[in-house]
Order: sequence, then C-alpha cells, then structure tokens
Amino acid sequence: MANRCSQELYEFKAELCKTFADAKRLQIIDILRGGERTVNELVQFLRAPQAVVSRHLAILRDRGVVKARREGVNVYYSLTDSKIGDACDIVHQILLEQIERNRKLADRLVSGL
Repeated sequence: MANRCSQELYEFKAELCKTFADAKRLQIIDILRGGERTVNELVQFLRAPQAVVSRHLAILRDRGVVKARREGVNVYYSLTDSKIGDACDIVHQILLEQIERNRKLADRLVSGL
C-alpha cells in the first residue's frame, strides 16, 4: 500500500513538473509574482497572441498553479501560492550554478588544448 501511494504521489509530482516545462508558462508565473494581471496585460508583457496566452493560463489553472477572478468583463489571474515563485527561484539558482560549473569546465578544457 505504501509503495502504491508513493507511486501515485510521484505521478502527481511529475504532472506538476510538466506544468513548469514551458518557457511561456514560466514567464507567466514570473509576471504574476508581481500581482494579479488580466489576460490582455499578459499578452502585452509576453508579446504573444491572446489564444496562446489563454491556452497556457488554462494549463496553469487546471494544475492549480494560478487562479482566476472575474471582475466585469476582465478576468484577473494570480498565483495560488507564493511558494510557486520560490520554487522557480530555487530552480533558477541551480541552473546558474550548473552554468558556472560548465563554464569552469570549458575554461579548463580550452586552456589544456
């Protein structure tokens, strides 16, 4: 039973991670860290067609990453939890550290030629 529950949890984690596996969605998350935005505002920030932004927002909403609030004709989107931005910061820091390690390796390899 424990292994089955663990497997299900890993599958849920994998699905959530897939949500973050798109550059536009990561940009949307970064923008929403500054507060809620309308679809039109996100379209302007991203310089992407409204249909594309809406599709990404739907994925983020379906996975529980963003929430929507309607006010008149506008729909405002925001992050469901500030820890989502924190998680993105951690991944960003890991990426920068990997780039630095690879740069050092490349420098050593080039200087050895």
